[in-house]
Amino acid sequence: MKSSNPVFSRWGAAGDTNRAGSHPKQPVGASVGGAPSDDHLGNPYAPGAAPSTRATDAVTMDDVVVRTGTTLGTVTLAAVLSWLLLPVDEANLGTSYGLAVGAAFVAFGLSMAQAFKRTPSPALILGYAAFEGVFLGVLSSTVSTYISPGVVVQAVLGTFAVSAGVLIAYRRRWIRVDRRFAGFVTAAATGFVILLVADSLFALFGAGDGLGFQSGGLGIAFGVVGILLGAAFLAMDFKQVEDAVAYGAPREEAWFAAFGITTTLVWIYLEVLRVLTIFNSDS
Repeated sequence: MKSSNPVFSRWGAAGDTNRAGSHPKQPVGASVGGAPSDDHLGNPYAPGAAPSTRATDAVTMDDVVVRTGTTLGTVTLAAVLSWLLLPVDEANLGTSYGLAVGAAFVAFGLSMAQAFKRTPSPALILGYAAFEGVFLGVLSSTVSTYISPGVVVQAVLGTFAVSAGVLIAYRRRWIRVDRRFAGFVTAAATGFVILLVADSLFALFGAGDGLGFQSGGLGIAFGVVGILLGAAFLAMDFKQVEDAVAYGAPREEAWFAAFGITTTLVWIYLEVLRVLTIFNSDS
């Protein structure tokens, strides 16, 4: 059960390899030939798997909730403290901005280190959460102070609304997470990130507003696409949690779930913040 999110995931419908062998891990309900199946398809924790791959201390939903709450709590605490302790007034704006950028790079490095590990490291995950929180706190404070007062509260509520909507849709099976769904979302997210990087590079090297994804109607549309992609990855996270609990994955896998859900929620928050900021600035 590796984490699913737009940037840091190693899991895909036909991507990650499991611990028991070299065959791709597949989600429940899909098979190599395309026919649906409810049994273990490349899942080392499914009924019938070799005894050496089955967990004696299996993960539970409570484990996932606790680890995810701890990770999100670390992000929130770090964000609040950075907002309060790193003011973004004119006298300290440069320092605060520099610390935020540095924290973002450290968070990215820690997340990549965890993404390429076969076992979860709570220290890496919580370190990522702390540095990501610093970045989000300074960014949110800056946007709220200089661009759109009150937008941070709106973005937090919007993130909760998107998350609740995805959970309801997933629980009611309005969203079916299978190989085709995961493959499409992963491909779309790859294209989205490439465009985002290109836009940033064009803006950095003097092309004005880059590709136009940071303002106006195009910027809002681009942000909405980002929110939808984040919602799709959140559904994939829910699917992996459900499979891990059902098949008795080791308890340590709860940290993978916490990492995936946290990075996905951070993605959604940033995209909601982008859309609301552009909308409030243009109105």
